[in-house]
Amino acid sequence: MMQKQFTADEIVQWIQDGDTIATTGFAGACLAEEVLVALEKRFKETGHPNELTSVYASGQGNWKDGGIQHLAHEKLLKRVIGGHFDTCPDLVKMIHEGRVEAYNFPQGVICHLYRAIAANKPGEVTKVGLKTYIDPRLQGGKMNDKTQEELVKLIHIDEEEWLLYPSMKIDVGIIRGTTADEFGNITMEDEAILSEGLALAQAVKARRGKVIVQVKNMVKGGTLDAQRVVIPGTLVDGFVVSENPEQYHRQTWVEFNSPVLAGHAKVPEKGFKPLKLDERKVISRRAALELLPNTVTNLGIGMPEGVAAVAAEEGMSDQLILTVEAGPTAGIPAPGLSFGAAINPWAIIDQTSQFDFYDGGGLDVTFLGLAQTNQRGDVNVSKFGAKVAGCGGFINISQNTPKVVYCGTFTAGGLELKVADGKLEIVKEGRFKKFVSEVEQITFSGQYAAEVGQEVLYITERAVFKLGKDGLILSEIAPGVDLEKDVLAQMDFKPMIAEDLKTMDAAFFKEDLMDLKAKISQ
Repeated sequence: MMQKQFTADEIVQWIQDGDTIATTGFAGACLAEEVLVALEKRFKETGHPNELTSVYASGQGNWKDGGIQHLAHEKLLKRVIGGHFDTCPDLVKMIHEGRVEAYNFPQGVICHLYRAIAANKPGEVTKVGLKTYIDPRLQGGKMNDKTQEELVKLIHIDEEEWLLYPSMKIDVGIIRGTTADEFGNITMEDEAILSEGLALAQAVKARRGKVIVQVKNMVKGGTLDAQRVVIPGTLVDGFVVSENPEQYHRQTWVEFNSPVLAGHAKVPEKGFKPLKLDERKVISRRAALELLPNTVTNLGIGMPEGVAAVAAEEGMSDQLILTVEAGPTAGIPAPGLSFGAAINPWAIIDQTSQFDFYDGGGLDVTFLGLAQTNQRGDVNVSKFGAKVAGCGGFINISQNTPKVVYCGTFTAGGLELKVADGKLEIVKEGRFKKFVSEVEQITFSGQYAAEVGQEVLYITERAVFKLGKDGLILSEIAPGVDLEKDVLAQMDFKPMIAEDLKTMDAAFFKEDLMDLKAKISQ
């Protein structure tokens, strides 16, 4: 029997100068942290490996020192092709300063690209990214001037526009599971998500690369339940049993080993604490009107999470089927550094399959953050000067969901508001406008959305806009707000104004419940 168990220090010797490596992980879930620590240690001690290309689908970091942060060293890293960067501040700094080539591709596209490589296809052909900064007619996903090579191609099939993300050789795949047997068969019973590990392993082996897996348990060969094996040993060249799982093999950055996040146990749902009456609650209340019973929903992180809190307070949480792009379906998305996991999910599927569902229009509605938009209805959430956040799953979700609801304050930076007695008062205006003449990057294309017939709303605490075929239309304003002073004067462009401009429901601005069920059924 061929040896398959190695230490982390031994196994990182397989990675050579100039290799392309790909890693699994969503924040801290399914992340082979111990292997990445050993790789960084080897580089610091020897200067090797160097000139690596790092490929990964989801944001893999903790905003401090974990995940892809271990690769954020000059000379170690030549190129990064990632779905999200914001969780890795040192990498963000390298990208902004032009010290590494950087491509930002949609999270679901990278997952699906692994599967295309595995099947020996020329690449991933999809409409995801058309008319956004991913489109080669714009920026081609390149995030700085150092990045020159065109990796995305515009193609035509039956006179329709598509994007081709070409296949590549991945020399080493670094994956995480829970248990390995002596033959390298891998199960994932304690993981909070199933990640994209199987597709990545198959992609690496299709090009004769090496597959490394980090686990926390090892058992006798052939004793694992075959139906629980996620990655067969035929795909695994070597595995590392974590020497310090409590530090380097955590279920998420917050949880070490929760049976609830792994889907083995259910707990009483305490629900969400009622939001205090402020701008977030106003926005979430107005957005919640776009819910319909038993619709399949995705909530972005941040402001959109308030929609679930409002639904719970109004007694509608049992009619809200939430999903997370990492794979959980139903239940309550875990917050903060456990984002990606879910509490009491119905099912946990692999991330690659979840994006099949999303790309196929499986969602009924999505609620996403509103960072910056222009008259055409374009939205930027991926790059703001030195802040190189990346798109994550945003483009897959926003381009393929029939109804898209953007949620955010009207301005930012020191905004102070008073919400009381059924109306809104602007106490101090924010320093930064969000409704600008041009967005820095087009993460969502209003033009593309209008062409394919998506319903798109932009909801703020003082105004609601709808996307028309010619751009933004102001359709509602808050009670107590002056149209000229508080809305139009705080925009870099003048939107179209609906002939039947409405006043937002005063119930949004009161302490009492707003009777959401009745309002939705009207």
